[in-house]
Amino acid sequence: MLKVLGLTVLLSFSGAAMATSVADSHTEMAGCESCHQDGAPSADMAYENETCVSCHGSLKDLDGEMHQQHDGIITCSDCHVVHGEASANDSCASCH
Repeated sequence: MLKVLGLTVLLSFSGAAMATSVADSHTEMAGCESCHQDGAPSADMAYENETCVSCHGSLKDLDGEMHQQHDGIITCSDCHVVHGEASANDSCASCH
């Protein structure tokens, strides 16, 4: 019984950690300026996408087939909704 309770508590905390948005985790590191020039979003998200690549690498360099297949076609913000909790797959429907 204690093992089940312990596992339940552990899974609860891991779910809470995963619910943190990308923006929240980046803000904890260096504030809004970690992604946005002067802390404000750009109209075309070009600066933000360049910032993603400067830290994480280009799509062709990232692990995962989905990243490599889309190199040169889309940008990070096309799939990753950083201020929301939407799944990256939600944006697939607009092209596929």
